[in-house]
Amino acid sequence: MIHIGKIVATHGLNGDVVLSHLLNKKNWLKKEAVLFIELNKKSYIPFFVQQVKATQADECIIRFEDVKAVEAAKKLIGKPVFSETELLETEQIDSPLLWVGFNIIDKHKGEVGRIEEVIQTPHQWLAQVNYNGKEVLIPLIEAMLLEVNMRNKYIRMELPEGLLEL
Repeated sequence: MIHIGKIVATHGLNGDVVLSHLLNKKNWLKKEAVLFIELNKKSYIPFFVQQVKATQADECIIRFEDVKAVEAAKKLIGKPVFSETELLETEQIDSPLLWVGFNIIDKHKGEVGRIEEVIQTPHQWLAQVNYNGKEVLIPLIEAMLLEVNMRNKYIRMELPEGLLEL
């Protein structure tokens, strides 16, 4: 499962919720899809989408099958939302923001480390990785990306010589 966003508010009186997500695409979520909400630490509860309305590229209003009142919806506010990898693959969503937690594997050096954070700058995305006890920023540019494996959560790259020693 991949962290895609969080519930930020309720909407109306029928239990609808507002999902703020990282996918930057309007119509990726469909009726009858399943989202997982982390109600307690490491406890992912499935919620079935009954209705969805995209309001912005990074936000949508969702009605879940078993959430019928605003009181039940309020309990979901602030909770992280996850999706199965398959849903994102079928919609061809590959935002670098979803890559937090992925392992970077260099073509020559092997495993580099786990992406702790993804940072967007005006010109490129950067992955913050802890490599040999120090923080390293790795540009996530197409020229260096060899493979992004959503299912197994790794990114194979060909890093320029000396990048990890800076």
